[in-house]
Amino acid sequence: MATKANVEMFEVRRAELEAKVAEQLAACEARAEKLNALEAVVIASKAGDEGKLFGSIGTRDIADAITAAGVEVAKSEVRLPEGALRTTGEFEISIQLHSDVFATITLNVVAEA
Repeated sequence: MATKANVEMFEVRRAELEAKVAEQLAACEARAEKLNALEAVVIASKAGDEGKLFGSIGTRDIADAITAAGVEVAKSEVRLPEGALRTTGEFEISIQLHSDVFATITLNVVAEA
């Protein structure tokens, strides 16, 4: 029933949830600014003469490299629409921190010496 007490309790709960969502969004936007300010992240991997990697670089490798560069990123936040990276080169990687917050980093994949 929508009694006066229930309506008041609902309004208080809704205000708490809206504040929590706004706080999460602000935290994600701050992380996005840090990510956008990062220089290119470099990952070294074994590769053949033509730049083809022995293996591939996936979301976990990218998340670990970004975290090592100073910004905490989970592998579930890294977006690779074309799948794992299998060649050396420079790539633009999209990071989805929140349903409304995206950041882009430059990833350089180089052959291990």
